[in-house]
This record gives sequence, C-alpha cells and structure tokens, in this order.
Amino acid sequence: MEPAKILIVEDDADISDIVKEYLGAAGLEVIGACDGEEALRFFSDHSFDAVVLDIMLPKIDGWRVLRKIRETSMVPVIILSARGEEYDRLKGFDLGVDDYVVKPFSPKELLARVRVALRRNESAGKKPELTGFEFNGLSVDFASRNVTVDGEKARLTRREYDLLEYLIRNEGIVLSRENILEAVWGFDYYGDTRTVDTHVKMLRESIGPYRDILVTVWGTGYKLEAGDRR
Repeated sequence: MEPAKILIVEDDADISDIVKEYLGAAGLEVIGACDGEEALRFFSDHSFDAVVLDIMLPKIDGWRVLRKIRETSMVPVIILSARGEEYDRLKGFDLGVDDYVVKPFSPKELLARVRVALRRNESAGKKPELTGFEFNGLSVDFASRNVTVDGEKARLTRREYDLLEYLIRNEGIVLSRENILEAVWGFDYYGDTRTVDTHVKMLRESIGPYRDILVTVWGTGYKLEAGDRR
C-alpha cells in the first residue's frame, strides 16, 4: 500500500522542513511548496491525500489557494497559520477547511490532526454519501438543511441542525459529549460540555414527537437510534 501523499504549503523554510521531517518519519510522503503559485501547480500535477496550508504566502495567498482547490477537490485541507483570530478560523471553516492549527504548534499534534483527516476522508470514500434522513414523519434534507416534522417545517437553530446531522451521520454510534463538542462546535471550542446537553434538549423540543430517537447514554453522551423505518 502506497503512503498517503501530503502537500505542505509554507514559505518559512524552517517550518516546512520540520513538518516534512516529522510527517515523513511517520511514513507519509510529503511534498513542499514555498508559495501559492507553486502550490497550485503541484496540486494540478499530482494527486494528494491532504494539504497543510499556510495563509500568508507569496504570490497567491492561502485563501485564494484554498478557493481554487475547492473548485475541483474535497481533499482534506488543514490550515497552519500564525493568524489565530476567531475571524480567520471561521473564514477558514466557511471556505471548507477540515481543521485549523495555530502557530506556534506542536508537530506531534499536527501529525495527529493529519491522520484524523486522512481517516475521515478514507471512511467517507467507503460509504455511500448520505443525502438525508427519513423516520416516520421526520424528514431531514442535507442539501437544503430543511427539517420537517409531520409535514411542517421545523425551526432549528444552526447549531441544532449541525448537531442533528452529526448524530444522523453516526447513527447507532455512542458519541461522547467531547466528541460532539469537537465535531459540531470545533476543535478549539473551550465551552462546558453541558452545552451539548442544552442543545440536545432544545433539539428534542424542535423535533417533538420524534424526540425519542435521541438517546441519552448515561455517563457517556448520546446516540441517534431510529430503529425500524416506516
């Protein structure tokens, strides 16, 4: 089996060398680009399994590189940047990044995040893509983010919807509060895990008669269990 191929886009040669050395020692094949123009050229000439991308780059900045990548590919992209403000992180996620690492960083943590992104992408490729969910009178359409309950449109908050979709995509799997926080609120969210309990309660109220599909697993977290479909 060939090693996963990673593109690291970083204009700081010392940082690039550290990342290439660390990821390479873990058995990954790493190619480095020192500016946005070179990154896009490499991306068009090679098939990559993940991209580690700086924002502040010569010639073409990281945001523009990300937009160009997303025009043709859903390859996992991890931002590695000194710009750690909330605005930048939110902009990255809005543009489709899979993770966001702020400098100074731990190479060990970066490697862990790259591996998570690779596993997630591999799992997605093995399963048919879900387009929605139907359970009796509850209907969820992922493309439009519409939820209907017995023919009536449910008014979910953005976070309630994200929580519901995450539980649906992991139907039958027990998810800890920490798992849910990381997936729905983001890796860098530092709020209390009781936030999850509050939103599950709100979501149950929003889906009314179908609240019982959201199962509490005491001492652990939650799972979605729809049982027989009609």
